[in-house]
Amino acid sequence: MPSSVKDFFDQRVPDALRQHPEKAKEVAATFLFTITGADGGTWTADLISSPPICQPGCVGQAQCTIEVTDEDFRSMIDGGAQVAVQVFLSGKLRIGGDPMLISRLLRLLQMGNAPMI
Repeated sequence: MPSSVKDFFDQRVPDALRQHPEKAKEVAATFLFTITGADGGTWTADLISSPPICQPGCVGQAQCTIEVTDEDFRSMIDGGAQVAVQVFLSGKLRIGGDPMLISRLLRLLQMGNAPMI
């Protein structure tokens, strides 16, 4: 069963951030995710604040913005780094702001996927 985008941002990432805020410090960036489709929404992951947070909506100034469909984001969640790179290279993942932060995005995806990190 594919992962839920809403579950990923509303539960899994916030839980991982609460349990391991030191991992967020390694990422040290603010991301805005705009996920289109029925399972989509907008979330801000502020991995600079103390404590780090992931919350619905556009909050503050994002250093990097990510736009993708819910279907493609679910495939990134379930498929890991290789799939994320494929989605990016296919042009289905739009990145704004600092594109160098995309490598840190992979760490965020890994944090949300790890079963209780």
